[in-house]
Amino acid sequence: MNLNKLMKQAQKMQEQMAKTQAELEEKTVEVSAGGGKVTVVANGAGDVLSIKIAKEIVDPEDIEILEDLVLSGVQQAIAQGKEMAGSEMNKITGGMGLGGLGL
Repeated sequence: MNLNKLMKQAQKMQEQMAKTQAELEEKTVEVSAGGGKVTVVANGAGDVLSIKIAKEIVDPEDIEILEDLVLSGVQQAIAQGKEMAGSEMNKITGGMGLGGLGL
């Protein structure tokens, strides 16, 4: 195997991965919890961008349910963002399992 060719392929893959990571920051997922009472938007980089809470779910006597719904929405949004990122990176790496490289 030609080492120079292999290095060029690795460099091209690295460039594609950097481009994809930048694109993932622009792609979003939206998750609803509590029947749409809590909506969380996250990006493919795992950042939570916004949380919207319907007024009718806010009950000062039952804060725990609101906390649970927000937590659930955030967890689901981050998970879906990571899933989207993993899918995009697999397109580049061909499923070579480069998880140890921070992907």
